[in-house]
Order: sequence, then C-alpha cells, then structure tokens
Amino acid sequence: MSAAYFDLIFDIPADQMFTYRAGKQAGKKTEAAVGKRVMVPFGRGGRDTLGYIVAERESPPAGVAESAVKTIRRVVDKEPVFDNRDIGIARWMAAYYLCGTGQALAAMIPSGRRMTSYPALPADSEDLAAVPLDLSGEQRAALDAICAGVPAPPRRAEKAASGAVQSAGPPPMFYLYGVTGSGKTEVFLRAAESTLKADKSVIYLVPEISLTHQTADVIGRRFGGAAATLHSGMTPGARLAEWVRIRRGEVRIVVGPRSAIFAPVRNLGLVIIDEEHDGSYKSGSTPRYHARQTAVRRCAVEGALLVMGSATPSAEAWKLMADGAIRRLDLSRRLSGGAMPQIKAVNLAQTDGCLTRELKEEIAAAARAGRQSILFLNRRGFAYFYHCPSCGYEQTCRHCSVSLTWHKSRGRALCHYCGYSEPPPEACPRCGSLQAGYRGFGTEMIEEEVRRTFPELRVVRADADTAGKKGGLAKTLDMFRSGEVDILLGTQMVAKGLNFPGVRLVGVILADTGLQLPDFRAAERTFSLIVQVAGRAGRYFPDGKVIVQTLRMGDPVITRSCALDVEGFFASELAQRRQLNFPPYTRLIRFTVRSKDSRRADEAINRLASLALPLPPGADMLGPAECPLNIIAGSHRRHLILRGPQMGALHAAAGTLLSRYDKGRDSRVRLEVDVDPVSVL
Repeated sequence: MSAAYFDLIFDIPADQMFTYRAGKQAGKKTEAAVGKRVMVPFGRGGRDTLGYIVAERESPPAGVAESAVKTIRRVVDKEPVFDNRDIGIARWMAAYYLCGTGQALAAMIPSGRRMTSYPALPADSEDLAAVPLDLSGEQRAALDAICAGVPAPPRRAEKAASGAVQSAGPPPMFYLYGVTGSGKTEVFLRAAESTLKADKSVIYLVPEISLTHQTADVIGRRFGGAAATLHSGMTPGARLAEWVRIRRGEVRIVVGPRSAIFAPVRNLGLVIIDEEHDGSYKSGSTPRYHARQTAVRRCAVEGALLVMGSATPSAEAWKLMADGAIRRLDLSRRLSGGAMPQIKAVNLAQTDGCLTRELKEEIAAAARAGRQSILFLNRRGFAYFYHCPSCGYEQTCRHCSVSLTWHKSRGRALCHYCGYSEPPPEACPRCGSLQAGYRGFGTEMIEEEVRRTFPELRVVRADADTAGKKGGLAKTLDMFRSGEVDILLGTQMVAKGLNFPGVRLVGVILADTGLQLPDFRAAERTFSLIVQVAGRAGRYFPDGKVIVQTLRMGDPVITRSCALDVEGFFASELAQRRQLNFPPYTRLIRFTVRSKDSRRADEAINRLASLALPLPPGADMLGPAECPLNIIAGSHRRHLILRGPQMGALHAAAGTLLSRYDKGRDSRVRLEVDVDPVSVL
C-alpha cells in the first residue's frame, strides 16, 4: 500500500524536513515516492516550489494536525532520481560544509525537468590515442600497485620525517606524481579497465570542460557505450537523461568535472581525479564542497579506490604523500619520444611591447620548423587598468572595488566580476589630462601584437570571450590539434592537461600576475600554472622550449618553476606555511557577510566575531576585516576566519556560532560559510 504522507527537503539553508500528503492527478493518487522531486506549495504565499522526497510515513508527525498538512500538487519525475545513498552523501555534505541538506541534494542532482536526448560517446575511431599503448616500467609498477589495492609502507625518508605509518582501515589512496607527458592518463585508463572487468564502476574527474571533451573522446573510443559524460555545458534536460541512464546501470564509467563526483553509478570501484591540484574542483557557491574531499568520503563509504594525479600536486596532497597517508607512485620520464623542455626566464622590464626579443625569435624558429606555439597570459581583455599620471585617477567599477578592463573588440571597459561596462574615456574624467590611458596588457593586446609581428602565421585566441559560444572552445582546440593554427593564445584554459603533438614552444607572457594577489596560496597557484603550461611543449619531440617572461627575475617561485623543481618549491612553501600557521598545517572556516549597506556589513561581521568567542584550544580568529575584494556587485564584503589544528573543534565552534547568529540575523545581510577555502579574496 502506498504511503499517505511524505517528508520533503528544499533547497534552503534550514536543515529541516516538511511533511506533505499525497495528492491526486487525473482522479488518481500521485506516483509520489522517495527519490522523486515534486512541486508543492511552500512558504507564506504558498508558491509552487521544487521539493525532494526523502522519506514516507503513514501519518503526520506527532503534534501536527492532519488538516494542517498541505498536498503535493505535481510529481516531476516518472522514476526516482536519487536514493538513500544520495541522501546520505547530502547529509554528510550538510554537516561538513555547514549548509542545508536540501542545498546539498540540489547541488548533486541535475536540475532538468524534462529529459532530452544526448548523443552517446563515439564507440569506434582510428585515433591512435584510443589504442592501448605499451606501458613503461614505471607505468606497469604504478598500475600493479593500484590494481592490487594494497598500499606499500611509506618510504624510509618519509617515515622518518613524519613519524607516520599507514594503518588498516578505509581503502587506500594513490597519487600518480609524474612530469607532464609521462603517461598518467594511460595508467588511469588501464586501472579503469581493470575495475570494469571486476564488475565495478568508475568515476573519472577532470577540472575543466575543455579537458572533459578531450578525456571523453578517449574514454568513448576505449569503452564505447558503457561511458557517459556529465558537465555544465549540457542542457539540464540532457544532464538529467544521462543521470537516469547512470542510475539504471546502463553506464559504468562517468567522466566530467567537479559535479560528476555525485554520479549515481552502481557498485563504485574507482574514482580518478586528474589534475588534482586544480582550484576548479572547489565549488564557488553553496554548498562550497571540494570534489576531492567528497571523493574521499564516497570511497570510504562505498569501499572504492581513490587515484589522483598531477605534475604539480596541491600542498595538501604533497604533505599527505610525505606523511604516508597517500601512496605516491612516480612517473619520472616523458614517453612518445618527448623530453622535458628547455625553460628560460626573460626580463620583461626593458621590453617595448608585450613580446621580448627572445620570445619573438623562438616563435619564428618554431614556425620555420613547421611546429606550433602556445602563448599564455592569465588575463583577458586588451588592457586591465586606466590611470592618469597627472592626478592619479583610476577607472574602477561603479559596483565593485576593482579596475575596469578595456575590451577593445567591444569598445567598452568591462568589470570581470559583475559585468558592468562603460565606454573608455577620451581624457581623464577628473583633471582632463590627455596623458591618461590604459596600462597593462591582456590577451586581446597580445593577439594584436602577435598578428602585427607575424602576419604570415595563423593565430587563434582561446579565452572566456572567444569560448562563450557553445562548442567554441572545443572547435578551437581541435583546429590547433589538427595543425590548422600556428599560434594558440589563451588564458589558463590552454594550460591544463591538453595534449598537442605539434607544440614546440610555450611562451608565458607575464608570469607574475598571480603573485600579486593577497592570498596565502598565491605562490602555489603561480608555480603550478607555470609548470603546467610549460608542460605543453615538447611532448612528442625532444626539442621543446619555454620562454617565461617576468618582471621578477630572481623571485624563488619563478626560478623554481623554470627549473621544474617541485621538490624544492614544496620544501620551501610548506616550511613557510608551517611557520605562518596556514594549511595544510591548520584548517580554516571562513565566514563572509555581504550587504548593500556598509554599516550593516560592519555590524554583522563584528557581531559574528563576538559570538565566536571563546575559541577552542589551539584555535584563533583572523579578522574581522574587509575582504581583499571588498565590494562586488554593489555588496560590501567583510570576513573573518576561524583557524585551528583540528577540523572537529572548528566545526563545533562554527556550529555554535551559526546557531547564535541565526537568532538575531539581519535579513538585509547575506552570510556565506566556506569550509577549507581555496581562496580568501
């Protein structure tokens, strides 16, 4: 007999269930059931709201009159789209990331209301990338370790340094640490094959949609119809259709970015996190989950292996490898005939324009050899700030505390945070000086100078401005891979994991941009980005070259990245983090308030700070203070950070703080909570 009442949760901050009665559609009872979404009246106005059925019951909760229970108006799904396992993940996320269970579940499940068809991954191709390659000795050893699923003891040096030993318990975690082009992907694919042969399923995470396409193509050719893709570039209906296929067991390997970690695969056996270091694995909106942390949880609960990989691990992963909590598997040499590129740092200070003499010469040499070049600058637009030397005026956004970037192609100065734009001034708006103008350079300016300097070469730009159209980025990358383009110019979307056989030269236009940010991870991000983009050169031929243009010759981050000295960088960086008491030696929970009224923002953050006291033993509080980006989209931003050695104690303190704060919350102030933040801007 079907249930008469159902408990629902909603995409709201409150961690509370609401009971509704079964309704009728076309004269019969609705097909409501646990795991389905329904439309119900909610709130004071009774507005139709999407709810998630998480439990059923025969009668209303104790103390609730039957007449007070509202009726389900419509069932959205024909079959359940989530189950008790998904509810369990959502409840863990709510507890760990300090959000509502409904918010967590809403982030997990595709939002489509109507299922649409989505083309399956190709099953056949003559592309050589899909042909299983002979493994090197290092690859074979790594694969054997993963397939055995039993971690070896830590190396003596690591054990002596950390005093840590591995113990029995959850399934082991592995890390493929190898130079770019060392064959990590092939090991991942072989491990996936072994998992599928054992009748288990695989989730394969990549950080960017651009990498999703590349990886999905290879996986589709290797595994055919057993594979599926989930990513934000798909329509909600298409994502829902794939989600349902996965739930039915029609799919056994899922590839996608961050949110694919929630894929409802049956009998999960392996989770792969490629380019583990990448910041895009962390969600920027509630719930602010990290795919790596969520993967650890899923693997522990479901008994699956976790295998991560990168040429530039995150600081957290590096320390866990040193401590023996993650087994490190080394891949030390490039395959496919390539060799590590020659890297040279060049001083940009005395250069007239954006391209140094050395970089121009190498671009020309690559072209003469019939090879390709990648030019990288992590800043789009033409020029990134307007300055008057006479009076000091700077053109800033009316709604954010940032400079406007001039986009010459649009004829507008644009804010990259809120989208506000205005025409560029003809003279200084404050003093009328004609000496005022735009300074700095972005990808548009680089493109213009490259085309002017090398009119005979085919140049294409790949950044957020050019990749906005559906399929635009994938088409650009395919053109470059097939040799139709000589120079690919772009932002960080061309720096991550992409494999282009024809690339001889990589030019980093300005290596210093990230070092200027007031964030404790600035050095780590800059180092990783330079090493990653350098890794695009010389993957198939032993003649790769990298020119790193910089205004900070001698900076340790620049010199170590040019030397590809990962060990040396982390030895220095972790020593500094330990001294300054920052992750991975401590844990952080960040509270950010936003308000259109600066006074209300100040009052709210000061109240939060007072409610946080007393702090747990060993913990401290950073702030309260203005955020480094203190105004975004007209909202004044203030933050404080709880810091301590143990997350359990911080969680308890944060939970108490939030319960106290909610009792006198100002509705005109928004509060955001970020557990383990990857940025404090």
